Amino acid sequence: TKEEVKEETKSKEVAPEVKSAQRKKAMEMLSGQNLSDVGTADVVVTNPTHYAIALRYEKGMDLAPVVIAKGENLLARRIKVIAAEYDVPTIENKPVARALFALGRIGEPIPLDFYQIVAEILAQVYKSHAYYFHRLKARRLLSKPIG
Repeated sequence: TKEEVKEETKSKEVAPEVKSAQRKKAMEMLSGQNLSDVGTADVVVTNPTHYAIALRYEKGMDLAPVVIAKGENLLARRIKVIAAEYDVPTIENKPVARALFALGRIGEPIPLDFYQIVAEILAQVYKSHAYYFHRLKARRLLSKPIG
């Protein structure tokens, strides 16, 4: 009967939370990157709709800012959501976002040609009081799994 088909279809459907977790895992697997590092980023540079690049710079540890995650479209949105959860500052800079997406490699320093502009972006971020709040929060939450 029609009701039986309807009930059978319902029973085969997966809960929205499970679908969301599956989608998140699939995106990470497809991109070959672990997005849990986004919470430790100093800034996420966006274009703002298609690209997101998470950068970290630890003075004394990194020779130059390091690309810790990058993505386009759905993955970019996921990076921005995680960044917001951890209060990572997001800066819109279309040309830099596009170029870093194309040329930057995850886990490696940014290309030399971008040192100056990224230094300016980081200086802007470091001057904000919100950045210091983010760093404190990130240190406390790093061991917390990302939802």
